[in-house]
Amino acid sequence: QVQLVESGGGLVQPGGSLRLSCVTSGFDLDHYAIGWFRQAPGKEREGVSCIYNTDSNTYYADSIKDRFTVSRDNTKNTVYLQVENLTPDDSAIYYCATNTYFGLGCEIVGLVSARYTYWGQGTQVSVSS
Repeated sequence: QVQLVESGGGLVQPGGSLRLSCVTSGFDLDHYAIGWFRQAPGKEREGVSCIYNTDSNTYYADSIKDRFTVSRDNTKNTVYLQVENLTPDDSAIYYCATNTYFGLGCEIVGLVSARYTYWGQGTQVSVSS
């Protein structure tokens, strides 16, 4: 069955960085987009980034552009989200997710959470001094 498992979250000081990992199984990572989302307490889930097939097919929300970088290692069935220059506003549970749209890249799937079917359990990122 499809599974996504996030890890790498933690407590960091403002300005710090983390690398979040999303280990996938049960589907062919080459043919489905992976989205990263986050949700802070009392706020709606927010799409952060998307990657499809190669590191060149990526998409970022304007709120995090130039601070976050998404990448993938197909040999490990893993997608990464490098998050840098963190601020307290970045504190949230970060989720990775995938969908059922075979062959559709990020420019089509986008960061609409309703388009994603399978979700991981999330990893907590807390930014505080």
